Amino acid sequence: MSEQRVEAVERALSILEAFGERADRLTLAQLAEETGLYKSTILRLAASLERYGYLNRSEDGLYRLGPSLWRLGSIYRRSFDPGEHIRPELRRLVEATGETASFYVREGDERVCLYRENSPHAIRHHLDEGSRLPLDRGAAGHVLRAFGGGDDELGRETRRAGFYISVGERNPDVSAVAAPVLGPSKELRGALAVSGLTTRFDAKRRQAARAVLEAAATRLSGRLV
Repeated sequence: MSEQRVEAVERALSILEAFGERADRLTLAQLAEETGLYKSTILRLAASLERYGYLNRSEDGLYRLGPSLWRLGSIYRRSFDPGEHIRPELRRLVEATGETASFYVREGDERVCLYRENSPHAIRHHLDEGSRLPLDRGAAGHVLRAFGGGDDELGRETRRAGFYISVGERNPDVSAVAAPVLGPSKELRGALAVSGLTTRFDAKRRQAARAVLEAAATRLSGRLV
């Protein structure tokens, strides 16, 4: 009996999962095509989803998501702490590269270091959380500008590449690699960066850091809402 209830829940959830950015309103036939369920099954499940506010059906027969999903989403956002996801990735980056890892967000014409994990080296590029730095210098600044709507040639090149490497731009002794962290709709959430002294964080190590940095940014892009 419990197995039947689980199967019914999964079928109902498959109806909700059928909706997307390009399919915010669906006919019964489209839902059947997307879910693989019989129309009669969809009608029964949809009636329950409508009663609880998870689905709406308009007068023209089109289904759309209901307000209960907005309410649950709001509760999730209030309880969501991005640091729970970002800090572990920063620690992994430091372990993999030996250099300082940080996460920046844009505030006006500046970037703010929201989270950071400093390098274990005695001589290192040290950052404090809350530090404000310029947007026009440094890898993270260029990434935030480029993926935040920057339409100059450098911004377009950065978007095409998917990352930026800076050498001595803000500090003549520091080099950095940065990549964007994007939300579900590809909106910019921030920039993930690895930075270190150029004498140690040379071209070879920057390229190695870029690979692990992009992997970390991809993982975060799937978690931050």
